Amino acid sequence: MAETKSFRKILYVREQEKMDAQKAYQQSTDSFEQIATRFYYLLKKKEDAETSYEELIQHSTTLDKVKEQAAYIEKLNKQIIYLQHEVQQARNEMESKQSQLTNAHVEVKKFQHIIDSRNHEKMENEKQLERNQMDAISLTQYITYKNR
Repeated sequence: MAETKSFRKILYVREQEKMDAQKAYQQSTDSFEQIATRFYYLLKKKEDAETSYEELIQHSTTLDKVKEQAAYIEKLNKQIIYLQHEVQQARNEMESKQSQLTNAHVEVKKFQHIIDSRNHEKMENEKQLERNQMDAISLTQYITYKNR
């Protein structure tokens, strides 16, 4: 019994670690989603700016407007490159947290399996002891009955 008690304490600690890992994973997922959403809207803004740039080129407009639009697109490109790096970092962080969560889950399962197998073994031992006691009682009754 003392063995399973200590395993239960370890299991409790591992479950706490698993919950912490779940929280960290959720936070990293939320962070990734926020950055990815910003990235998506920046790409959308660039797409709209390029469409506007094409329209400016198609129609007769001033060279300053075309240069201004091209500079704006270039600025968006720089922001996209920066955000692309941030998205990759957030993805790596999220994958790392997912790996930690998976490992924590495996550790919890290991200890649950150990506890379950110890409990099963204990029950089997108790059943065997009960069978042995029943055999001893039966033998005693048989010998007592035979001696009468």
